Amino acid sequence: MSALNTVEPAVVDLLGVLAYAELTAFDRLAEDARLAPTLEGHAALARMAAAEIGHHQRLCDRLRELDVEPARAMAPFVRPLDAFHDSTRASTWLEGLVKAYVGDGLATDFYREVAAFLPEPDRTLVLETLADSGHAQFAVREVRAAIAADRRVGGRLALWARRLVGEALTQSQAVIAERDGLADLLITGTGDLNGIADLLTRLTTAHGERMSALGLAG
Repeated sequence: MSALNTVEPAVVDLLGVLAYAELTAFDRLAEDARLAPTLEGHAALARMAAAEIGHHQRLCDRLRELDVEPARAMAPFVRPLDAFHDSTRASTWLEGLVKAYVGDGLATDFYREVAAFLPEPDRTLVLETLADSGHAQFAVREVRAAIAADRRVGGRLALWARRLVGEALTQSQAVIAERDGLADLLITGTGDLNGIADLLTRLTTAHGERMSALGLAG
């Protein structure tokens, strides 16, 4: 049995969850763009939304190459991802930026770790899909400027970020629980409990760096 045949269920699962994540990211960014206080911000998020739908299309095209209907591949992940977004719906422009940078960033780090265990060409496709589309730098600039203008904003956003992390971890666990292929890929790729512990350490470190970049650490 070839390596591709061995890992193919996990490939389909990861492409499926990312395809749906990109679709929902498009919806959310387009919605958040309307909350922007400036035309510059509105245009920036609209461009990011366009990038997300482009990623979605690439993932769907690859699924079809694997003779898998994209809707079927995405279906198992609709419930957990929708639950995450429903429970963390941003009510302000700044909350939306923090959610995309911190909450989605944590999920992106997790999927990037899993992608490292995929065969080519899917590893490269996933990593390119997960690459920053310009949102990170924009979010950091906007949030830090808001905190500089009103220090109280930082406290509220720090609480919001902590809530997002808890919900994002719950979402990741739910996604893994939905599909044995992803769980097997993660366990096989990390090798043992020490490997999983190292993965969690990397996720925690990256999260801390994002919080510091936003000015929300401490």
